[in-house]
Amino acid sequence: MLNLYNTLTKRLEPFQPLDPPHVRMYVCGPTIYDYAHIGNFRTFLFSDLLRRYLKYLGYELHHVMNITDVDDKIIQRSMEQHETLRGYTDRYLAYFFEDFDALGAERPEEVLRATDHIPEMVALIERLAGRGHTYQADGSTYYRIGTFTGYGKLSGINLEGNQAGASERVDADEYTKEDARDFVLWKAARAGEPSWQTPLGEGRPGWHIECSAMSMKALGESFDLHLGGIDLVFPHHENEIAQSEGATGLPFVRYWVHAEFLMVNGEKMAKSKGNFYTFRDLVAKGYPPRAIRYLLLSAPHHKQLNFTLEGLEGARSTVTRLNEFRRRLTEVETVSEQGETSQVAELIDRARTRFEAAMNDDLNTAEALAAIHDFVRETNGSLARAPLTEAERQALQAQVARFDAVFNIFGDVTTELLDSEIQALIDERQAARKARNFARSDEIRDHLLARGILLEDTRDGVRWRKR
Repeated sequence: MLNLYNTLTKRLEPFQPLDPPHVRMYVCGPTIYDYAHIGNFRTFLFSDLLRRYLKYLGYELHHVMNITDVDDKIIQRSMEQHETLRGYTDRYLAYFFEDFDALGAERPEEVLRATDHIPEMVALIERLAGRGHTYQADGSTYYRIGTFTGYGKLSGINLEGNQAGASERVDADEYTKEDARDFVLWKAARAGEPSWQTPLGEGRPGWHIECSAMSMKALGESFDLHLGGIDLVFPHHENEIAQSEGATGLPFVRYWVHAEFLMVNGEKMAKSKGNFYTFRDLVAKGYPPRAIRYLLLSAPHHKQLNFTLEGLEGARSTVTRLNEFRRRLTEVETVSEQGETSQVAELIDRARTRFEAAMNDDLNTAEALAAIHDFVRETNGSLARAPLTEAERQALQAQVARFDAVFNIFGDVTTELLDSEIQALIDERQAARKARNFARSDEIRDHLLARGILLEDTRDGVRWRKR
């Protein structure tokens, strides 16, 4: 059974959805004012991994992700570019999904934009007003958190020390509040900014209300899973609970699951430190998307991941070897005997059991990947000792497909090698020759030759060309 660490209860819990086999899952999506960076994508790929593993376990998934397409940064950037809010955000939403798709993530069943759901947000604010949770000041509507006794149960925040501006996304602007701890639900219109005319007055929504309104519209007033980065626990997710449960009186989400921070070269990522990378920055440096995906999934989501370019080089070599292995299973000649030997059956069963045990342990990707690599190593050893029957080959290929349904890191053997993958193989061949591992060197040369790539050892190094 899958066990997940629940931020709400602060313990590892068996995953039991409200309405099995159906699972309802919400993921906080991007704020689309710029290209998404690799810290963003760590969270989205973790969400994709959980999505895929739930399907692997046989669950029927309804996965919803929001798009924040109105906030201060977006408004500022769109005005600087002399674009409409919708035109500006359409462009960056398209960029986001180009990157999302390139990283091998599956699209959610529903993607909901904040500006398409203003009526739902207004209706939720009106419900909160009817239950005495709100007040108005200078045309804005605020949530009075003193009316919600459960405030702080997700984050464990000490309300006495909660001051406006304690987080980048705590509302600490010019709007007047009764208490620094209260947060804005609806912002009064400002000159020159986008706004909507509603029963609450002319204005625009606060950041937190969008996720409560859209998640409950799509998934119901109580649902199974809410995912996001650890930085969203407070104030965003804490405020979502206050809004949703304050309006309905029902438990909002059963399992809150958060991805830890991504570090780069041992430090928090920042443009001022020169360690800030978007996905597109790394692709421009020649790194294939599968290598980026592999590295971002290589550490369990509940642990910090230290991202380095050296680590990414290693990930590139790793995914190239995995693709080679998959191709080898496709191309290897088989013997005429029918059936599957006990040795191959045991190898597959051992790998699958170890893989599932790791994934069931709060998505322990490090151990799950170790199980995959040991499976590859043991299979290669088996191929060296004896030929496969066709049934054995098909069983091994099916197990690779099961692993890849979750991680999506092996690659499609029908696609042509990318230049970066060819170079990674050449680099590995050179390292093998330096280590006097001539068997591996020849294996890589023969593999590239079979793929139509000729190597030429010259005085200036190894060159390659397509045959």
